[in-house]
Amino acid sequence: MASTLNSPPIPQECFTKNGISHERDSAVAKVNLTIDENHVIEGARDVLKVIRPQWNSNDIKFKLFTDGITNKLVGCFHDAEHHNGSNSSPEAFVKANKFNNNKISDVVLIRIYGNKTDLLIDRKAETRNIKLLHRYGFAPRLYATFCNGLAYEYVPGRTLNVDTVTNPEIWPLVARQMARMHKINLEETGSDKEPMLFGKMQQFFKLVPKKFTDPKKQEKFNELFPSLETLYSDFNSLYKHLKQTESPIVFCHNDLLLGNVIYTEEEQKVTFIDYEYAACNFQGFDIGNHFTEYGGIDEIDYARYPSKEYQWSWLREYLKEYLAPKAVTEQDIKQLYITVNKFALASHYFWTIWALIQAEHSTIDFDFMIFGYTRYAEYLAKKDAFLGLSS
Repeated sequence: MASTLNSPPIPQECFTKNGISHERDSAVAKVNLTIDENHVIEGARDVLKVIRPQWNSNDIKFKLFTDGITNKLVGCFHDAEHHNGSNSSPEAFVKANKFNNNKISDVVLIRIYGNKTDLLIDRKAETRNIKLLHRYGFAPRLYATFCNGLAYEYVPGRTLNVDTVTNPEIWPLVARQMARMHKINLEETGSDKEPMLFGKMQQFFKLVPKKFTDPKKQEKFNELFPSLETLYSDFNSLYKHLKQTESPIVFCHNDLLLGNVIYTEEEQKVTFIDYEYAACNFQGFDIGNHFTEYGGIDEIDYARYPSKEYQWSWLREYLKEYLAPKAVTEQDIKQLYITVNKFALASHYFWTIWALIQAEHSTIDFDFMIFGYTRYAEYLAKKDAFLGLSS
């Protein structure tokens, strides 16, 4: 089901009457600074001095977010009106004002990369992707980059969770937004047109330590996993099978976990954030990966993996946007359903190996070894059934 579709239109509000996009061409500051992950507030202040020099340092409030398991994120806003005599928390103040009036004129999010994540991620490509996707209305505006992170626009709304992701008012928005992203002309991305999955997995396997520095982690690996050689061989066999699906190569987010989808109720829209892994890839991987994230992160329950009936409705909504103006047939949905579930296996494998790397290098208090095993166990549990799907 090869795609010959055109890119979605660039939002008209990006243009002046002369056809020049100020948002597209707006400068992104480069700050020569490395933020200590143990002193993120101090580092955030230094970034703000460059990109928001008009802000009074005494009136800046910060909110630390704890949803991520690899990066650290801090929200920054200027609260000149409420600085004196107010004991309200940043959370309460933000909720009360909703960033919709003049009391808060600007909000900046500053993300500090996790330790050694540059081994996994092409940061130049990430910056390029965010700027491109903001141009199309898919991503927040990028304000600045620094040595170990970036600063970008706050998008008002709520990140999805295991309950809201199945809300009938929300999931069609996600399906349509993903379809629009998948229609971006690959020529404009500046990235390799080869699907990233195989190359990225080869990179990941090379980064998994032959022996973990922590003996307890090595013991746990030996207990939970087969040898690294066996994992490598198994993935290569899976990849050969997946190539036979002939899933279209499109521009993918590749990490659409629930926390990376923001729902803005007032506007009835969703925005995707965190494009660290965005690249050309198989269409089936992006959708299958999203479906595996219905299980959650902190308390994973794969009983929440979407049913066939739910997937059928979701994929119909996706294809109505992706194939437009062509009519969607039941065969289109069936073929995509088969492809998506097979690539869900690749998603589990991808994050399994990723977690093994994080187990060695990350300084965040999270059991990556158990997370990786949970993904691997689900891969094993669904492997025969999903690979057995046939049209």
